[in-house]
Parts: sequence; C-alpha cells; structure tokens
Amino acid sequence: MNPSHRIFWHTLAALLVAFTTTLHAAAKPNIVLIFIDDMGYGDIGPFGSTKNRTPHLDRMAREGMKLTSFYAAPVCSVSRAQVITGCYGQRVSLPGVLFPGAPTGLSSKEHTVAELMKAQGYATMCIGKWHLGDQPVFLPTRHGFDHYFGIPYSNDMLKPQKVNGVRVVPLVRDEKVQELLTDDDEDGITARYTDEAVKFITEHKDRPFFLYLPHNAVHTPIHPGAQFRGKSANGRFGDWVEEVDWSVGRVLDTLRELKLAENTLVMFSSDNGPWLVKGTDGGTAGPLRGGKGSTWEGGVREPTLAWWPGKVAPGTVCDAVAGNIDFLPTFVKLGGGTIPGDNKIDGKDIAPLLLGQTKESPHEARYYYSGYRLQAVRSGPWKLAIAPQNDGMGKTGAPIPASLDQPRLYNLDQDIGEQTDVAAKHPDVVARLKALALKMAAELGDGKPGPEVREPGRVENPVTLYPVADDGKKAAPKKNAKAAAPANTRGASMDNLKIGDTLTGADAPQVLGKPLTITCEVETKAREGVIVAHGGVAVGYALYLKEGHPVFAVHQGGKDIVRITSPNALEGPATLEARLASDGTMTLLIAGKTVTTGKIDGPLNRQPAEAFCVGHDDLKTVDDYDGKKLFAGTVRNLKVNTDGKK
Repeated sequence: MNPSHRIFWHTLAALLVAFTTTLHAAAKPNIVLIFIDDMGYGDIGPFGSTKNRTPHLDRMAREGMKLTSFYAAPVCSVSRAQVITGCYGQRVSLPGVLFPGAPTGLSSKEHTVAELMKAQGYATMCIGKWHLGDQPVFLPTRHGFDHYFGIPYSNDMLKPQKVNGVRVVPLVRDEKVQELLTDDDEDGITARYTDEAVKFITEHKDRPFFLYLPHNAVHTPIHPGAQFRGKSANGRFGDWVEEVDWSVGRVLDTLRELKLAENTLVMFSSDNGPWLVKGTDGGTAGPLRGGKGSTWEGGVREPTLAWWPGKVAPGTVCDAVAGNIDFLPTFVKLGGGTIPGDNKIDGKDIAPLLLGQTKESPHEARYYYSGYRLQAVRSGPWKLAIAPQNDGMGKTGAPIPASLDQPRLYNLDQDIGEQTDVAAKHPDVVARLKALALKMAAELGDGKPGPEVREPGRVENPVTLYPVADDGKKAAPKKNAKAAAPANTRGASMDNLKIGDTLTGADAPQVLGKPLTITCEVETKAREGVIVAHGGVAVGYALYLKEGHPVFAVHQGGKDIVRITSPNALEGPATLEARLASDGTMTLLIAGKTVTTGKIDGPLNRQPAEAFCVGHDDLKTVDDYDGKKLFAGTVRNLKVNTDGKK
C-alpha cells in the first residue's frame, strides 16, 4: 500500500474511533442531584411559598417537572442512605441519625450509586453533607466518589477541639481535614460548595459526570452568606433559602453556558421535612401535617423538581408516588448500567415518569418507617397509619394513636393534610394496606430489625476526624480527686465532675429499660440553664431550668418528649430529685417534697447514644433550650441511681 494511503486510512480510523467515543459519551447524560437539608414542602416558590423568593427554582419548575408525591425519610442519615443505596435505610441498618465518631456507617458491601455510575465511565464527586459515617472506610471516596469536599455530618454537630476547647466541625477534602470551621465560619459554606460544583462541572464538561451536591443548608443553626444576610422578608431562614436558590441558579447557568443543559438531568429535593420546633428557623411543610422526625406527610414528602431540557417536558407536574430510593436505579439505567442482583434494593427506575412516558407509579406501596417501627403505608391515594405518630422531632403533645387493630386511613388526594380518618368507610382498602404492611414488616422488621436487614459497616475503636475535648473517654477528674464510681451502679457519685464535663459510652449512666433517679444540689441566680442532660432529639432525658422553674424532660425513642415542670421557681440553694419509675411515672421533687408528676409508657426504650453532660448539652439537645451555654451556678453531690432503690 502506498504510504500516503496508509496514513490516510490510519487517520480515518482514528477519527472514527474518536467520533464513536464522543458519540457514546454524549449518549450518557450527566446527572446532578442537589439535595437540601431540612427544607419543607412549602419552603420554595414552586410549592407555594410566598415568603421566600426563589426565582431560579421557579424557572427550573417552569422548564421542567414538579414531583408532588416524592418521599424521603423522617431524618437525615436514613434519607442519605436511601439516596446512595436505593434501599430503605432500615434495609442497610442505617435507621437513625449518625454522630461524629460513630462505630457504624455505610457498609462496603453495598453497591452505591456513585460506584455504579463510575463503572459506566462517569466522573463522580460529592460536595457537602455526607452523614453516612465519618470513619475513613465510610467516607464518599471509599464508596465510588472520585472526590469529596464538605462537612461530613450536620452543621450543628460542633465538638470542642482538644487543643483549645473551641467548638468546630471539620471541612474535609477527600479523606483529609482541610479546615476546622467555627460556628461563624459556616456562613460561607453554601458559596464554597457552589464554587466547587461549578469547578467540577467545568473540568468534566467533555465526559459524563455525576455530581451529588447535598447542602448543609437549611439545617439549624442558620448560616446565610454575607451577601444574603438580612435581604429576605422571612428572616435569616428566608435568607438561606434564597442563597440556596442562588446556588441552584449558578449550577443551571453553568450547564447552559457550557452547552450541557440538553444532556444533563438535574434533580432537586430535600432529605426530610422542616424542623418545626425551631420556629422561624425551621421552615414550613405548607399544607402537609407534621415535620422532621415524623411519618406524617410533612415529615417525609419533599419539594422535588426535575430539569432536563428537551427530555423532561416543561411545566409538567407528576403526582405519582416516587422517592429518593429511586435515584439510584434511575440514574444507573440512564447511564447505561444495570443493578447487581446480589443485594435487593427497594427503588425503581422512574425515568418513564420523568420523560412523560407514563403517569403510573412503579411502586405498589410506599412504607413509612421511624427507626425500625413501621408506622404507615401508602398505596395510590390511600395512606394507612398502623402505629402512633407524633408531629415531629421535639414537638410536644401525645402521639395520635393507631395500631393494626385500630388503624387510621386517609385519602391523600382529597385530604392532603391528613385530618379525616375514613377507615370505617373503606374496610376493603384497610385490609389491602394491612396486608402490604405485614409483608414489609416480615422483611425489614417492626420494632426490631427483620430477616432481610443487612449489616452496616463497623469499625473498632472509632475516632473523630480531629482531636476533641471529649474524645470518647470519661472526663478527667479534678486534681487529687478520686475516680468516679461506675456510672451504672446504685447511687453512683459524679461529684468529681464539673460543669462542662461529659461521660460517654460505658461510662455514662446505663439507663436502657431501667428506672432512673437523679439527685443534685443546685445553686444559681440564672433563670435558664441545663443542669444535666443525656441523649438527644431521638432519645434521652434532661433536668434544666426554664424561667427559673425546674423541668424534668424524658424523650423515648419514636415518641414525643414529655416534660414535667415545677409550679414554683427556685429561690436560693435547693436539692433537686428527678425520678423515672419502672412503670413510667415521672416525679420531680424539691427539698424532698414532690412538686409535680407525669407519666410515660415506661423506662427509656433505647440507651442514649450521646454523652451524659453536666451543666450543658452537647450536639443535638434533648429539649428546646440552649445546650451550648454552660450552667451559671453550681451543681454539687450529683448522683444517678438506676436500680430503683432509694
């Protein structure tokens, strides 16, 4: 062959290969998932907000689809497990909130959406709140993401540095702590995440990419950036919502400018409902009942949008039941992959819904779990509640009763606010949904893990990402003081602990299923302050002052908090005693005299995962008070009794 001909054919072959490769890459759509923290159903314009200005999300809805029956989970870690694995969080043993330094997290045996997208040639990155474990083996880079940048858990999980006691959260780059952020430093986090997202998209414009952008916004504490602070008509919460909207606009504008819009699916959603107990910092569920922490619609139905110019029809609305368990199978199939058959998942491919090919949900039913307790099931417009439901995390008031024998039934098409129980009118629907509930309970459990629940990832001797003052060990005693007796023995003395100290793990009072008595001598001129606290928003107890009145609060897992409050304020030094009896009777005594009583179902049904704190309440507080502020007074002769004897 003539050399010039050989060169011609080799060049042509190379061009054909390059063209085929480019064509193949173009056939794979880019995927961007923007995931917000604690945003309620009514917090953005497309879902009815008139308080928060969201022009970019409004435009996204006009140019795409609004999904009005899209579900997550009652709390954050569970919801994020669902996004990443395509499973109900319970199936992968992530049924509740994870805390810094936890020994459990996302198992390496799970197939993640990032891992499966990466196998199809996608560049992958996670930017923001991960919250599936902070040990190295649990971080995003061990689960299919090429890179990670973000705070690996909630922005309120600040812990005091060992070196100086300043409370911070880590900002992680891949697997290394890049910075330690104080509370004030978090003001710029949304802008930093947005800059990283734009950079990632720009650097990977010539190959398919999967970007997971889980913002810390709008979880409390509220941290809008300087350019948005004080600009909205809805206080600092509205400021942050409007900054989120700006961030979405930058991402979409970048895709438009790079001519990637018509080959990119962008999804916008939230991890759970609004944290209602936070008041003006907590957002709104709009027409829905309940909020974060509940299995009412307001706790789990999320404002969700889909945008893909030329593929998702503009201005459309989809009311078919779907959820964040569907992200994985949908994204993987769009990317040309398949779901491995070794691990069962719960999600379904909802591309036919997004692309307007059907209006029917691929799900026979949607299940509402709180922890491992199955509380409700939805099929079509019908929702059957089969367990008591509270209004949300930290909300007061008795749960609305329900059981398999006496369920509640709602037609959500006619009664989106879940106000009218129509069970008596539709026994056939009740029977059908009860059968669905029993079938799922046989798989995933109801009150405890079922036979199809897979093990979580586990590590021995977990440590936090940076040295902290309460590094998982008992607080150091005062100089020359004797070591404290074990905290789970009768009358254990904690008098060597000082205000600001903590006990964790086995050193904390072991209160699961046991009666509890706390006694101490208190002297203070303050009107507010935590005396002792153990646990958090899921389960725990606290003794504190509110407007000078002693309050004893107990929070059982999956139930509303119960408080008893002294009718009289403290005047001078006093001996306080708080009791929780085996039958659930709560008693508060001052100077040996009963001042008030209350009742719950029994002792705590879970051991609190958080620390036992003296004079403060770290991380997520048991009740609605300022846990960071140290008690302004003295706490002496502190004792905890867990054997029921006096």
